[in-house]
Amino acid sequence: MATDSGAARRRITEALDLDTASRRWVCNRCGHDLGPAERNYKEGCLVYDRDPREIHIPFDPPTEFGFSPHPDWCRIVEFYCPRCAVMFDVEYLPPGHPITHDIELDLDAVG
Repeated sequence: MATDSGAARRRITEALDLDTASRRWVCNRCGHDLGPAERNYKEGCLVYDRDPREIHIPFDPPTEFGFSPHPDWCRIVEFYCPRCAVMFDVEYLPPGHPITHDIELDLDAVG
């Protein structure tokens, strides 16, 4: 796939491309540069650290128990493009756990 700049791109996820010429992560919706492909693309994202109780609806009437993970044990982290706000990924992580580096490509083989 080619872009307006002529650089070759490979689709990696629904909204994430790899620019093989510059070896950089790029949003495929708006073209925003998210950083070098040797690093985690999530470092270039807008991050929203959510309280699970905002996502999982409590019982009605409210009770002590519900479907939501307790915020002391789980956090929900959303990753968005800083320019167009397309969502790249969502992670359920224990508090204090580092962000997952889930895509690590052999850049020499890809491009």
